[in-house]
Amino acid sequence: MPPHATTTEVLEPRDAQALASMPSPEMIDLILPDMNGLLRGKRVTRDALEKVYANGVCLPMSLIATDVTGNTVEETGLGYDIGDEDRVCRPVPGTLRPIPWSDRPMAQCLLQMEDGQGGLFQANPREVLKRVLKGFEAHGLTPVVAVELEFYLLDQQLTPEGRPQTSINPCTGQRNRATQVYYMEDLNDYQRFTDTVAEVCRYQGIPADTAVAEYAPGQFEINLKHRKDALAACDDALLLKRAIKSVAQKQGLLASFMAKPFSDQAGSGTHIHVSLLDKDGRNILACAPDAPCDALKHAVHGLQATSRDCMLLFAPHANSYRRFVLNAFVPLNDCWGFNNRTVAMRIPHSDAANTRIEHRIAGADANPYLVTAAVLAGMLHGLENPGDPGPPIVGNAYDQSEHRELFWRDTLKDFMTSKFVAEAFGEGFQHIYGQQKLKELRSFQTEVTTLEIEWYLRQI
Repeated sequence: MPPHATTTEVLEPRDAQALASMPSPEMIDLILPDMNGLLRGKRVTRDALEKVYANGVCLPMSLIATDVTGNTVEETGLGYDIGDEDRVCRPVPGTLRPIPWSDRPMAQCLLQMEDGQGGLFQANPREVLKRVLKGFEAHGLTPVVAVELEFYLLDQQLTPEGRPQTSINPCTGQRNRATQVYYMEDLNDYQRFTDTVAEVCRYQGIPADTAVAEYAPGQFEINLKHRKDALAACDDALLLKRAIKSVAQKQGLLASFMAKPFSDQAGSGTHIHVSLLDKDGRNILACAPDAPCDALKHAVHGLQATSRDCMLLFAPHANSYRRFVLNAFVPLNDCWGFNNRTVAMRIPHSDAANTRIEHRIAGADANPYLVTAAVLAGMLHGLENPGDPGPPIVGNAYDQSEHRELFWRDTLKDFMTSKFVAEAFGEGFQHIYGQQKLKELRSFQTEVTTLEIEWYLRQI
């Protein structure tokens, strides 16, 4: 930083205003989300903040593709092959926010990684989404995006067998076992948690507006308001996850976004809502259920045509595939319909002007930037390559359509060989993400599970 520069001169105006409005933070978390959506980075003192804004901070390039266990995936080419090089990372403008759950004044901001050649690292998930958004700009369209996140509030203590268990209800003192979807009493029982999350969101400027009890004991959903800025909508989702997990921990709970923590209970999903505005602010998807417009049908067809290639982004982990089971409000194919929760692409009930697509395939364990990028890229593909999605499903889609069996290895192959993925997201991202997931699959398959011991040790 120049010797006489002030905070206002160095920080982006929105961040300078945010800093002035909060108690002076002692520490600042500099956050770089990786491809799994895990938050990596550094913690710096307050007196280093201006230097970070002026000059950036160095982090290993390999962090972007670190696997879910925290190890560098050498097959990506970002580790030993390049000497585990550092890259300059700079704050994402407008993301400096306080950390209200901390015991001392702290703040956080998101980072974006440079590529060492004057640009930003294009395999960074946030940059992948930017790439897709440029395609909409070329058509004079603006996606309006909202993210819904489901999660479980669990006991921090695992069972003696190492399994998760539902939390102790703070009002009854009993372990949660009942399934009461949208049950107001559950929200009342966990009001201390939901009120604290709401307060944190207000303090951090995260536009969360709805909390509901979901279809399993201790499962909840918190919804974010729609935004005309898809990047900001995904920033919100990432920071909301951190807020939920942090508030839960402070209250003696474990918040988990694992796709399927219990085999006999509902899984947790990430639902993406999208409408499309033209240059005049009109929603091109606007229509009535009895007369679907061409733009809506083409966008749905694009999602159908690209879902197999993008499934690895919707279901990135071994556990992701446990969620796809019958009669659990999880789509088992690519059908669509109006006001129907049994389909993959749901058109929620609304007035014509607010018609939108709710994409319901992804699990809560998926990276929100990448899920949104895949959804938007599929819709754009459909608009550029019009097709017929077939008639909308009325009634139970499970009884009216063929179920798709999903296997992690197959989705890896589909992703890594897809021309659509290479064109929509970039060959560099395709290689790095594919190799990261391939390493995760191979590592997972080397483990001998408890079930294998139970089934085979004595019997075979």
